[in-house]
Amino acid sequence: GTAEVDDIKLKTCTACKSVRYCSVECQRNHRPKHKKACKRRAAELRDEILFRQPESTHLGDCPICFLPLSIVSNKSTLMSCCSKLICKGCEYANLLREREEHVKHTCPFCRHPNPKNMEEFKKNAMKRAAANDPIALQQVGSDRYREGDYESGIKYLTKAAELGDAEAHHTLMSLYGKGQVVEKDEKKEWYHLEEAAIAGHPLARYKLGCREVLNERPERAVKHWIIAANLGCDKSTRMLKQFYSSGLVSKEEFAAALRAHQAAVDAAKSPQR
Repeated sequence: GTAEVDDIKLKTCTACKSVRYCSVECQRNHRPKHKKACKRRAAELRDEILFRQPESTHLGDCPICFLPLSIVSNKSTLMSCCSKLICKGCEYANLLREREEHVKHTCPFCRHPNPKNMEEFKKNAMKRAAANDPIALQQVGSDRYREGDYESGIKYLTKAAELGDAEAHHTLMSLYGKGQVVEKDEKKEWYHLEEAAIAGHPLARYKLGCREVLNERPERAVKHWIIAANLGCDKSTRMLKQFYSSGLVSKEEFAAALRAHQAAVDAAKSPQR
């Protein structure tokens, strides 16, 4: 082999990160011997990322009160002017302040005037999308898709996913899985589902667990549901309860998951909300 010196930079195998080569030809020649071990190590590295507990859900915290946002969709509002998700508590507090001060209704976060109609809402979203805001790109993409502009919708959703938007990944997972507009592709479906889960999407994580049950890998399913339960996912706690009743989840694991689930739910509550 060739040692790495000042004038020769060895290139690392992009899949397993464990072998380095002096040239493309060297890598190609070694591939038959390396392929099996490379695939196994790449899968191990992927699992390390996949089964890492996210610090929060893909929604994060309310930018005003800094409390975790609830995963229940009707408990927060998306502001088209700044693409911020505001909890209902802060939105209501802002409304009370405006009534007391007799001022116009504005965004609780950036103080931009609220859109008067859907046309203004979409115009604001397009401005944010033009600035490559992943949340706005996802919003515009979903709207375009629902309106029948499928090509444009997929374009926006794909760009949002490339920028790390979990909701865009989750939507693309569904489209590739059902073969709607795009060609049915199981590899892309699985990839987008995993990426959404890694980004902290509780429902995507729950679905991964269900898929693993179908693949007859219950131990992986339990890991996914525990992670989702820790993010406040009710569906995952119900599945863990079923598996506990069947003896596939220990009493300690189930109890810890229930405590973590309740803690996540309580963290998203406040007197204002």
